[in-house]
Amino acid sequence: MTADPIVFVPGLLCTEALFAPQITALADHPIMVANIGDDVSIGAVAARLLDAAPDRFALIGLSMGGYIAMEVMRVAPERVSKLSLLNTSARADTNEQSRRRNTLVRLATEKSFEKIPDLLFPGFVHEKNESCATLRSVVVEMATQTGPDAFVRQQRAIAARIDSRPSLTDIDCPTLVLTGDGDRLLSPDLSAEIHELIPNSHMVTIQNCGHLSTLEAPQRVIAELSAFLNST
Repeated sequence: MTADPIVFVPGLLCTEALFAPQITALADHPIMVANIGDDVSIGAVAARLLDAAPDRFALIGLSMGGYIAMEVMRVAPERVSKLSLLNTSARADTNEQSRRRNTLVRLATEKSFEKIPDLLFPGFVHEKNESCATLRSVVVEMATQTGPDAFVRQQRAIAARIDSRPSLTDIDCPTLVLTGDGDRLLSPDLSAEIHELIPNSHMVTIQNCGHLSTLEAPQRVIAELSAFLNST
């Protein structure tokens, strides 16, 4: 049986490096990484993804990637064979989150973009990984590759996203919901909410892991994704 293609959708300020361990491990599948930096709305990012993607594919999104994946499920559910939502939320921004995004956008537009990775890093990882130089280096490199202009577009797209909870009950493909027990950016409760709303879903919580689960616990994420993608 031919393996379904996989479309990976990175999170805010992230590149394909976010999924580097998984891309290597799942190389028996055709793989595409979505472009999330050239559009100013979640709908436009999803449309670009669908234009570039195979006719049918497994969809894996982390954080902002999950927001985009949920939009794909609203507009073209027949294209997705299996769905994985990692470290994400189905809710729209709170007022506090919007204010924080505006502050970060202002920093980026005032030529202080280089400060942003260090500001965001603690929220990206489990508290035990705050001093991990390797993870910090990957986050800074992904941010550098993304650049301030794409970062601002991403923040504006995220800020304007809709509440996806009402549409989750319509998802009928097999779904994996994965989170880290120490995700300080999008708490495990938000993943549990998604799991409760999607009828045919399975939830996994990785211990001692934060928001960037694919990098913090790569082997565990690989094991969960492999088992899920190979299940019938």
